[in-house]
Amino acid sequence: MALIKSISGIRGTIGGFPGNNLTPEDIVKFTAAFGTWVIQNSGTRKIVIGRDARVSGEMVNHIVVGTLQSIGIDVIDLGFSTTPTVEIAVPQERAGGGIILTASHNPKQWNALKLLNAHGEFISAAAGEEVLQLAEEREIKYEDVNGLGSYSQNDTYIDKHIQKVLALKLVDVEAIKKRNFKVVIDCVNSTGGIALPKLLKALGVENVVELYTEPNGLFPHNPEPLPENLSELAMTVKKNNADLGISVDPDVDRLALVCEDGNMFGEEYTLVAVADYVLSHKKGNTVSNLSSTRALRDVTEKHGCEYFASAVGEVNVVEKMKEEKAVIGGEGNGGIIYPELHYGRDALVGIALFLTHLAKFGKSTSLLRAKYPNYFISKKKIDLDPSIKIEQLFSEIESKYKNQPINKIDGVKIEFDKDWVHLRRSNTEPIIRIYAESGSETTSENIANQIMQDLKFFSQQQAK
Repeated sequence: MALIKSISGIRGTIGGFPGNNLTPEDIVKFTAAFGTWVIQNSGTRKIVIGRDARVSGEMVNHIVVGTLQSIGIDVIDLGFSTTPTVEIAVPQERAGGGIILTASHNPKQWNALKLLNAHGEFISAAAGEEVLQLAEEREIKYEDVNGLGSYSQNDTYIDKHIQKVLALKLVDVEAIKKRNFKVVIDCVNSTGGIALPKLLKALGVENVVELYTEPNGLFPHNPEPLPENLSELAMTVKKNNADLGISVDPDVDRLALVCEDGNMFGEEYTLVAVADYVLSHKKGNTVSNLSSTRALRDVTEKHGCEYFASAVGEVNVVEKMKEEKAVIGGEGNGGIIYPELHYGRDALVGIALFLTHLAKFGKSTSLLRAKYPNYFISKKKIDLDPSIKIEQLFSEIESKYKNQPINKIDGVKIEFDKDWVHLRRSNTEPIIRIYAESGSETTSENIANQIMQDLKFFSQQQAK
């Protein structure tokens, strides 16, 4: 059980005791603090909210709505929605901010408050600190009966979101229709079950096999769209001779694909393929975080463009994209950020751009995947005693590998020609995450294991 306050918002497990879990008391505390921050920073007393379909969503929604009204904020409730849909709605409604009630890929016992600014983008780390300070100070002004906020519902935004996707120049509905794709979708019984069938129909995909599209919050498997959780999708694709399998997480900001032969396209390669398509029509820079595959850099350079890396976290990717005027970016977890639509990870725009790319490619999904350089990422973590000084460990690692190119914007990333390893401390646990990539699966494992040995050795030295 846990309550985690991070750059991604406030998330925790439902039930338990205040301060240790996401209890009603904690929901009120942080919602009131965020609402106060919105009033202070935007001067606007309006907030858009939406939620995924997880079981606790209705309860959390009632508490959030009542709390916002109690401090004089008008609430526009999108009901069942997606994270990118709420991001689009906030500026359209000229609201001062937004709250998405979702714990993203976390299991059903989790829920969270994801916090958006007036642009419909995740609040910065500095803004997050201000919200946490307001929450701890408890200096929240509640309104009397004449100053209570209003409440209204608006269930039109998924349709509006889809129309915005269809209006993009690089989304070619006619090309998709002509290919007559057969697609299998797995929406883990969350709001993707509302959005994906509508999107695919609008794109002219008539032959859709649906898995878990009822938004009842009863996740049929671990909802994170990783290969080990997509075996049923893969089998269904092969059984139905489908062209493609599509999986999204509960709040529909991550996109994973399965080839027609049942093999994974690879979550790291969702962004690679979409970027390849975008750059073939619109030259510009690309951005992903330090832990994402080198394949995006290779594809970007193939198009004569420049690649940039950011610290891990969607907020950091967006900041770097704006700084470098990137035309496409995202994260290697299947998160596509397409600025022409909005600055947020969005599986719906990812699906539309990918299907256009596949339609114009004219061959199978597996052959499209074969176009791209093959890299393998090894992901590991090492648990540390809380007394260990992680920054000192990183300094020791830097010293050992000082002759290699090193990037320190987020932990330590070391390059070995086209291979690399990235070490970063967790924001929520006393662990170090280790990501290593190579063109050889064995080499990526060896690099990660070597770094783990180094960390254990230096931590033992430090403990003496």
